Amino acid sequence: MTTFASVSNLFAAQPNPRARSLALARWLELVAGLVVLIVLVGGITRLTESGLSITEWNVITGILPPLTEAAWQAEFAKYQATPEYRLEAAIGGMTLADFQFIYFWEWVHRLIARVVGLVYAVPLAWFWWRGAIPQGYKARLLGLLALGGLQGLFGWLMVQSGLVGDMTDVSHFRLSLHLLTALALLAGLVWTARDMRRLARVPDARPAPLTRASVVVAGVLFIQLLLGAWVAGLNAGHAAYDWPLMNGRLVPDVDWSRGIVWTITHDPFLLQFLHRWWAWIAVAALVWLARRVRKTDRFASIAVHSAFGTMVLLGIATVMSEVSLWIAAAHQLVGALTVAATVWAMHSDGVARQTKGGGV
Repeated sequence: MTTFASVSNLFAAQPNPRARSLALARWLELVAGLVVLIVLVGGITRLTESGLSITEWNVITGILPPLTEAAWQAEFAKYQATPEYRLEAAIGGMTLADFQFIYFWEWVHRLIARVVGLVYAVPLAWFWWRGAIPQGYKARLLGLLALGGLQGLFGWLMVQSGLVGDMTDVSHFRLSLHLLTALALLAGLVWTARDMRRLARVPDARPAPLTRASVVVAGVLFIQLLLGAWVAGLNAGHAAYDWPLMNGRLVPDVDWSRGIVWTITHDPFLLQFLHRWWAWIAVAALVWLARRVRKTDRFASIAVHSAFGTMVLLGIATVMSEVSLWIAAAHQLVGALTVAATVWAMHSDGVARQTKGGGV
């Protein structure tokens, strides 16, 4: 009833500013939830090696999956021309049913992407037309729309990287760009939703500033997310299945013969090692942030602690389960939730600084 009342208020001749801001916040939170969902499905798509099953990007006709046996055979034939099929899948004797399984996950991933675009763009146009967007936020909301489009473009460029030469996987650099752009979009949505919720309480509130502490925490978390994306892209989760040691050693045996830059960005043993141990630096940074906002926003502090604690446990379980599909997917899901919780706390930290400085 509350949601209906806040949205229906926008139809009034003179909308209530508080209800308008609350409606905008709930819309942005809905889109953020869909972005979390697409990150989860994207993780499953990667783990099931489904990303190259659809070799074309058809914005309209691609909404529907193949509906006849002939259509399925045609799509299968396109996949059979890819390096992944010729060099890997064909060796295992892939059947049409096997292909339909991986096609399903890539199709769902792309379908959710379309839904995210519609759920963001259509209400944005409506709010804009109704004059419901608070002053100073139009450029930001357009920027988030552009970022969503850019993220989709990066997704297609990622797929293209696995369709050429002898590539049996997509580029892990493009995969990380695709994932991190999605998480940046999630961060922008959560931050803006928090601004809107504050406007619903304090109509003349200014946007929350970004504190130096938040920049440090964001930088540390970015490195951990980047390492995680490279581990996923290079299948480096399979480099070792024991913990805290790696194949019985504290420091894995790493081949540095191809140079330090190549090794840091490509060696699966080193990348899993870095992802494991940088996680504790990220934990320290997140604990620091959570303690900073504990008195001013207790729920944000609890959210950060809960998210990173669960993420660490799932990360360890992923390794020790030999990269179980659902445990690894849950690890990526909670990673996205950790980003959302961290941004919530960062926003609260900015509000606290603003309040101490005498601002609204």
